[in-house]
Amino acid sequence: MPPESGARRKVVLYNPRAVFFTLPLGLVAVGSHLDPSRYEVVVVDARLEKDPVAALLAQLPGALCLGVTVLTGAPIRDAIQASRAAKAVRPDLPVVWGGWHPSLFGTECLEESSVDATVQGQGEETFAEILARLEAGESLEGCAGCCFRAKDGAARANPGRAFAKVAGFRRHDYSLLPLERYFALKGKRQLDYVSSQGCHFRCSFCADPFVFGRSWAGFEPARVGEELEAVWKVHRFDDVNFQDETFFTYAERVEGIARELVDRKLNVSWAATMRADQGDRLPEEAFALCRRSGLRRVLIGVESGSQEMMDRIRKDIRREQVFRSAEKCLRHGIAAHFPFILCFPGETDESIRASLDMARELRAMSPGFETPLFYFRPYPGTPLTAEAVAAGYPLPKTLEEWADFDFYGASPWVTPEREALIERYRFYQRFGYAAPRRALAPLQRLARWRCERSAFGFPLERAVANFLFPPQALS
Repeated sequence: MPPESGARRKVVLYNPRAVFFTLPLGLVAVGSHLDPSRYEVVVVDARLEKDPVAALLAQLPGALCLGVTVLTGAPIRDAIQASRAAKAVRPDLPVVWGGWHPSLFGTECLEESSVDATVQGQGEETFAEILARLEAGESLEGCAGCCFRAKDGAARANPGRAFAKVAGFRRHDYSLLPLERYFALKGKRQLDYVSSQGCHFRCSFCADPFVFGRSWAGFEPARVGEELEAVWKVHRFDDVNFQDETFFTYAERVEGIARELVDRKLNVSWAATMRADQGDRLPEEAFALCRRSGLRRVLIGVESGSQEMMDRIRKDIRREQVFRSAEKCLRHGIAAHFPFILCFPGETDESIRASLDMARELRAMSPGFETPLFYFRPYPGTPLTAEAVAAGYPLPKTLEEWADFDFYGASPWVTPEREALIERYRFYQRFGYAAPRRALAPLQRLARWRCERSAFGFPLERAVANFLFPPQALS
């Protein structure tokens, strides 16, 4: 039955299964932007439910629309299952997909018959317009920023929507989520928060330039402080994980946010992303202020220890900027993660060893520094992926094939010898440069010696460490 005139319409948002428990911030963003006097927003997170499909179906009676956020990889499989289940009981229910994968494959996702429309890029304004048109019984023809299935069954792509300044978006409504359940799953009272959208930079392995058009916009510091304080007063979280693509884009804004945290006496720690050039430019006083406000860790993407490879992937940083940023972190007692990406198409042995050497140098600077190693995987929509495809790498063609796409394993062009070297180094640098443990000190020294000389034969200490400290499961 249609709702009574003036009654709020229910909008159901679904987050598929995944191996991590970060908050579904994309759903919070689009759900918060909807007019609360017109819409009742219900979020169903498959990661919180024993039977996600049953939980979803229970919310569908009377719903105007089902929105699903979809990441490339395994979440696609759950998104398909949920969408099909919804259509089985509500054939009339519009199903809209958004998120990274539909942003890159807007019309291709419509090959799944249970999906009626997809959203590209920022979803706040586009999804709100889609709902308004659905309420009015209007077509999605001309609705900027989305693709849709026309009455004749054909997939149609509308023009893109211009990048919107986030200042005009409604405040984040964290009451849409059962935060205490997420805290329990995380094992810590950590709030995930996004204070900006987009990225100015042009890294050729990243889809951001394609999705956001190298645009960036962030909240004013006062808004960040007000939103965080409002949630803190209810939930008393003790850590904030800023999920911005590039949090340290503008130093004055970062300092303003740090002052907000200090002045509001939230007494929380926080972590954020930082480019090496941003850290290099950030004044010492700003580092000190951030530390005083609770900054505990930054993530600085290095990607390669070879300057030639850095230039090839358009990272637009210098090796020396990485070390200068690291030194600043060290002086101010700030931990840092320096991720590396290895085995780009055509990468030489010398380039890979340069990355391993640089990772070792960074790890040796502080037990609080970590250098996670990842294999390059051709993420759709990036220039490097186009190169890989041109060289003969076959990308998945169907949604089901994309659901099997693995971002963590080695790519097909990685030789067994390279993979063995990297996996051995991955273990020894983590073990050898970790915080010293008296009982394991001799083995840690041996592990460091192995990293310095790439001598990985007869790995007795690896067997001992694996016995004493088995690898943690993803959670």
